[in-house]
Amino acid sequence: MAFYGDVFRPAGELLAVGDPLYGAADVEEGFERELLMEWWRIAAATDPVVVPPGADTLVATPRSVQAALRALSASRFFAGVALRAMVSDLKQVHRYLTDPEVRTEARGRVSEAIGEDTRVVVAHSLGSVVAYEALCGRPGHRVTALVTIGSPLGIPHLILQRLQPAPLEVGGEARGIWPGNESLVWTNIVDEGDVVALVKDLRPAFGDSVRSVRVHNGSHAHDATAYLTERLCGQAIAKGLS
Repeated sequence: MAFYGDVFRPAGELLAVGDPLYGAADVEEGFERELLMEWWRIAAATDPVVVPPGADTLVATPRSVQAALRALSASRFFAGVALRAMVSDLKQVHRYLTDPEVRTEARGRVSEAIGEDTRVVVAHSLGSVVAYEALCGRPGHRVTALVTIGSPLGIPHLILQRLQPAPLEVGGEARGIWPGNESLVWTNIVDEGDVVALVKDLRPAFGDSVRSVRVHNGSHAHDATAYLTERLCGQAIAKGLS
């Protein structure tokens, strides 16, 4: 188990338990706002209780950060998730992709956890981005199975095109580097209602060799436990170990 959560925390500060008290005003223009709007769009497409961006309601919904957070708070996906936690998630993804020190440290922690005897790597959410880059940065590794769950790796301009190593251009489209040798089996498991995994099928972004699996996690679409207790996830891990 690779841990790098402390990399995102401010150094030398004594804080109360929990996330920093982020609010709508802390969502930065550019990457963070774009990703938030994508979450809103996908949530509205998969959850009937979420008012879609620009919906024709009695009072038109503005495409603002406050409106997006308010709409997402009503979704089954973000049920029970505090506003500050939503904003914190946005900022973690943003910092990993734009802060070289954070990226190097987090990726290094994962790389160090992959030993000569490691055969399977299981990675959830942002962790799938970190694990992917760690494997790409270790040519000759002996991992035989990569299992990604709830992964945002396929989001074109926000994630895919910011990966290291940079994707290649194939037929005018970005194509990510394969994170191992030809014997590596990559299984990507996603719930249709998982807002974080905006792009459900990774094959267009990484090639037809990716095994794409759809599951149903109920009201906990992005929850790691729901993914890990899915039979198909267990099968992918067991096959890599055998």
